[in-house]
Amino acid sequence: MAKIKLENVSFLYGKGTSYCKEALKNVNIEIKEGSITGLIGHTGSGKSTMLQLLNGLAKPAEGKVYLDGEDIWEKPKEIGKVRFRVGLVMQYPEYQLFEETVEKDIAFGPKNMGLSESEISERIREAIDFVGLSPDVLSKNPFDLSGGQKRRVAIAGVIAMRPEVLVLDEPAAGLDPQGRDIILGGVFKYREKTGATVIIVSHSMEDMARLCDNIIVLSHGEVVLNGTRDEVFAQSQMLEKIGLAVPQITLLMHELNARGIIVDNGIYTEEAAAAEIARLFGGAR
Repeated sequence: MAKIKLENVSFLYGKGTSYCKEALKNVNIEIKEGSITGLIGHTGSGKSTMLQLLNGLAKPAEGKVYLDGEDIWEKPKEIGKVRFRVGLVMQYPEYQLFEETVEKDIAFGPKNMGLSESEISERIREAIDFVGLSPDVLSKNPFDLSGGQKRRVAIAGVIAMRPEVLVLDEPAAGLDPQGRDIILGGVFKYREKTGATVIIVSHSMEDMARLCDNIIVLSHGEVVLNGTRDEVFAQSQMLEKIGLAVPQITLLMHELNARGIIVDNGIYTEEAAAAEIARLFGGAR
């Protein structure tokens, strides 16, 4: 059974007005439990709208959203429970910090779940470990931290609720390479330890290639590609047609082939490229 399923889902902004816009059009997707799924598309393709539908922040104009086979809107008064199970980290979540200490900010979600103080404390320490923060930050004011640290605190606040599905909208946007690696590594570690399903939006094809099992491509509110990482990136011409691209390392492999140096075109990460080049030269480094 799919962990998340969207069935004939459409969403409208400004319904009933002259400014009505269809953000999603008859979307049908299934997201496998325990997988890491990338969601890519040009600006305005409907990515952020889709993320908000997954945990009930938005409600479809048509169609249904299922979590473990159950329509999340079947009992509207219980939609809050869905938001604990499907944790959403919005783009630039550091702007949503509001408590006077890091500890209180991370504890906000677990407290609203009605957990005991000992359970909340355990979850806080577990969450900061996932995002690569040390316990000494807990007593600090989050607004005194660096931008990257604030981002990690915000993500820790969602992770502390131990969501079954972790949804992230551009979690590494604007960060330096080290900050990007810490955050994405923490997300991967959370999935590995808990078995959670992860859905991640990123404009970085390199990040998608490194992290994702499956990729969904949106264009003008419609799903145009949906498959494994290899299946989607093999459609380089279609991706380019809608304003996207394959990872840079893949373009390098294509260029080598064009110059008569025969290498595997289906390579999307630097590690795989290094292994392929080493093979080409008989294992020499």
